[in-house]
Amino acid sequence: MSRHVEPEWEAVGSVADFEPDRPERCEVGDVAVMVVRTSDDRVHALFDTCSHAEVPLSEGEIVDGEIECWLHGSTFNLTTGKPSCLPAVDPVPVYPTKIEGDVIYVATNVEL
Repeated sequence: MSRHVEPEWEAVGSVADFEPDRPERCEVGDVAVMVVRTSDDRVHALFDTCSHAEVPLSEGEIVDGEIECWLHGSTFNLTTGKPSCLPAVDPVPVYPTKIEGDVIYVATNVEL
């Protein structure tokens, strides 16, 4: 039987702090998280380390709903964390987000 874990939300900034399609590195507790608000105003949070090269994903670019690693070009789906091209083969963790008022929250104690 699995047990339900309630998200522990932590504020990472206001919506205005995040320019559309520009990833930002945020520290949520002791976890480095890449947070991005896309041009359609959705907010995504992924572990901020490429599963292939162990470099920050937040230094990459958003292209067609994916984050592209700046070092070798691996891309990861913003919703699932799954890689869509080589050289990465392992997904990166994806964390839940929410917006209350104009504040963005991320919970790293659970993964999507």
